[in-house]
Amino acid sequence: MSKLDAVIFDLDGTLVRYQNVDFESSWGALAAAAGVGERSQQLLRYYFPRKQAYTEWVSEQAKLLVGISVHQITQQIFPPPYADGVPQAISELQHHYRMGILSSGVDLVADRVAQDLNLDFVWANRLAVVGGIFTGESDVAVDLWSKAEALEKLATELGLALQRICFVGDNANDIPVLERVGLAIAANPKHERVAAAADHVIRDFAALPELIRAYERGS
Repeated sequence: MSKLDAVIFDLDGTLVRYQNVDFESSWGALAAAAGVGERSQQLLRYYFPRKQAYTEWVSEQAKLLVGISVHQITQQIFPPPYADGVPQAISELQHHYRMGILSSGVDLVADRVAQDLNLDFVWANRLAVVGGIFTGESDVAVDLWSKAEALEKLATELGLALQRICFVGDNANDIPVLERVGLAIAANPKHERVAAAADHVIRDFAALPELIRAYERGS
């Protein structure tokens, strides 16, 4: 038997799936809601191939929101568009595992999801807000291309062994994380490489609790 202590989820494209934006992402959803979607896409096209410049990309994305009210954004992007079966699966797993989010998405969305689903922790990138207005400042907690390192820091901080973690992700940057944990789940994977790196592929989160139970039974 292999016991798990925690279930950790990617955010964008995994727990939530914003439509008509690149990677179903919270960054894209915020930019579209703020009316700067086209400029955001230009930044993505420029910075995406430049992996070493991820922090600079986050900074430029944050600057697009200077002076915009949080309320203007949240009334358009909330409630979050959860992937099929997410609330039910989380409810079924509740109280059996520590559960949280590890994402290079936006804290505004990650925090709301954690509140909705009663999750235990959130590691996501932060946008500064003063008086309900975005200041344009940001803080990178989870680099898109260094997510495995972020996982290791999170595990150390929470006292978790990597082999006792289930991680659920969807995109190529999740592969190094999937390769390090005890149980790796690809949810609606965006690439065949993601599916290949996972122990299981799901299209509906309703399947997740039984996969976890089967893993712990050794079946």
